[in-house]
Amino acid sequence: MEPGIVIAIIFISLFLLLVLGVPVAFSLFALSMVIAIVMQGPRLLMVSYMSTYSTMISDILLAIPLFIFMATILEFSDVVSDLVDAAYKWSGHFRGGLVVATLFVAMMIDAMSGLGATATVTLGLLALPQLLKKGYHKTLVLGAIPAGGSLGPVIPPSIVMIILASLTRLSIGKLFIGGILPGLLITFLWSCYVAVLSFVKPDMTPSTAPEDLASWREKFASLKSIIAPIALIILVLGAIYTGVVTPTEAGAMGAAGAFVCAAINRKLTWSNMKNAAIRATLTNGLVMWLLCAGASFAAIMQITGLSAFIQGTVLGISDNPMVIVGLMLIVAIFLGFFMDAGANLMICTPVFWPIVEALPIDPIWWGVTFVLALCVGYITPPFGMNLFYLKGIAPEGITIGDIYKSSIPFSIVYFVGIILVMIFPVIVTWLPSLMMK
Repeated sequence: MEPGIVIAIIFISLFLLLVLGVPVAFSLFALSMVIAIVMQGPRLLMVSYMSTYSTMISDILLAIPLFIFMATILEFSDVVSDLVDAAYKWSGHFRGGLVVATLFVAMMIDAMSGLGATATVTLGLLALPQLLKKGYHKTLVLGAIPAGGSLGPVIPPSIVMIILASLTRLSIGKLFIGGILPGLLITFLWSCYVAVLSFVKPDMTPSTAPEDLASWREKFASLKSIIAPIALIILVLGAIYTGVVTPTEAGAMGAAGAFVCAAINRKLTWSNMKNAAIRATLTNGLVMWLLCAGASFAAIMQITGLSAFIQGTVLGISDNPMVIVGLMLIVAIFLGFFMDAGANLMICTPVFWPIVEALPIDPIWWGVTFVLALCVGYITPPFGMNLFYLKGIAPEGITIGDIYKSSIPFSIVYFVGIILVMIFPVIVTWLPSLMMK
């Protein structure tokens, strides 16, 4: 059978399995086994077994449970509520400042969690009621909160980047550091959008009443509770940047530092630690299933020659590497309309990585840009996961249609950020080029 026909059958079958509700990990495992048996016989199943086993024992994957545990401990330590309180006290005197503060708080939560849902759910519970009560237009608020959460896998430490590095030969540390400036850029672009909207339509962002403005004493007092978590983030990223520790060691350092933050906030209780451990275990189990399935699928695609066929076909489209990269990003963005970033990553990476290796481009730049393309799917209708997370906790009267409408401007600004990163690769490559290791 022609390779092109086999590839078409594979992806049509994958689509049907996902539509039927079969988990992505099980879908990829099943397809790997069927491909192996049909193309080269049952003996090729050993390749699937070996790739899965080698993934399970990989040292770099120790960083995933450590960073997840760090995030869950901080989640149960009331760090986020303290961040929101401090940010609102410092930004209340600016028109639209509370929404901008919400975006930057989301970025801080992203730097603690590495996941796309944490900031959306947390700020949906803490910030959404406050902003609506203060008179901010719901269209602006309902767009900002899920948008801020979508940068979770871009701002380090990112679980998605660790998975990407495990499926390729990319450096986790360089991916982490390369994601800092793009994440800041997109947050800045969103803030500019809010500022312009506040000027053009001031009724959407009312001024804070004078009696509600915090005094300077209250502002500085609010900083006490957030010094420790911010210092922890800087310490973890700084250690990776300087090469003092590996990302896995940084994860251990971050988890230990999270215990200190919990103790400072007087939240280091058996109940909180038990809940954090259970949450971390469940999340890590889900991630590991996806990793093993993706590794199996990638190995079978490579051994059977299907990856080589796709590589040759795609590289024959154009001699311009930017055109090839652009096509890959379009595919990733399109799939993001219908599936989660993790599933999208597992499906696209085994197909895209052999192509990337053949292109004269910086692979770190491609990796960060690819993650950006995956993460915009969190806020694009019809199946943006952050939109559904927000709907699940939104006050009565807010419809999914309201959230869809609100997400569109922030999605457009996100696309502008991706285009800027493509046009100016130095946004990604500059900081990693300065790393000591």
